Amino acid sequence: MDFLSFAKTHGILIDTIPPLGRWARYPTQDHPNKKNGAVKYMGNYGLVQNHAMDTEVSTWKPDHTEGINLTQLARESKVQREKNLALQKQAGQKAAWILKQCEVLNHPYLDSKGFKEEQGNVWQRDGKKILVIPMRIDGALVGIQMIDEAGGKKFLFGQRTSNSAFLFDNKGQNILCEGYATALSIRQTLKAFKYRYKIYVCFSANNVAKVAKDLGAGFIVADNDASGVGEKTAKDTGFPYWLSPDPGLDYNDHHIKYGTIKTGSSLLQLLRS
Repeated sequence: MDFLSFAKTHGILIDTIPPLGRWARYPTQDHPNKKNGAVKYMGNYGLVQNHAMDTEVSTWKPDHTEGINLTQLARESKVQREKNLALQKQAGQKAAWILKQCEVLNHPYLDSKGFKEEQGNVWQRDGKKILVIPMRIDGALVGIQMIDEAGGKKFLFGQRTSNSAFLFDNKGQNILCEGYATALSIRQTLKAFKYRYKIYVCFSANNVAKVAKDLGAGFIVADNDASGVGEKTAKDTGFPYWLSPDPGLDYNDHHIKYGTIKTGSSLLQLLRS
């Protein structure tokens, strides 16, 4: 496999070889408007990391290793791995600090998604309200998703997002989705039908696949995005899934358009089967 193909298997949107010998950033399949993908091409080897899904740097080597300084390659990979771990630790500490600054309040983003009365962790900073979603792995806080009043989303620099989730737990069936607003819609529609749930907010399609692998069994509520990544990810997990028949809609969009009863009924029909 060549270097470009290797980078693409990590979800990195890259079409040309980057400048030799330095890190370059690229968009990813699940975050095409951000540069979550990092690559370093050294000619006869390369380093790749999708920060939204990879906990460590992955090393590309050609089919033959002639001319490669394997000792130097291992050393560079180790240095980058240690740097990533340090950044992850710092991000986890910062996430904990930000959560302590939060108040439980309403937020314009929640209102725009059909949840005017819903409250969440809100960090008031420089006159702006930021909705803060904790991200955990096995109960341990590893980072946060921050959503501004206009719906812009970002994570803390260096934090670990791979395998992380936010959980709405009603001691029911495992249900995985990408976004927080989608999870709120799932929760509301299932509550209306008195159906128990355990909803995992996974923050990206690629991370849905990782959390699904950890769980081993569950159901996916996929986004019907233009790229098709949401449905492809759901199919690849082997889990049953729900997908809006309307292109471009996620479950929250579908909920707003068609209402609780119709949307919940379509989901329940698949959950129960």
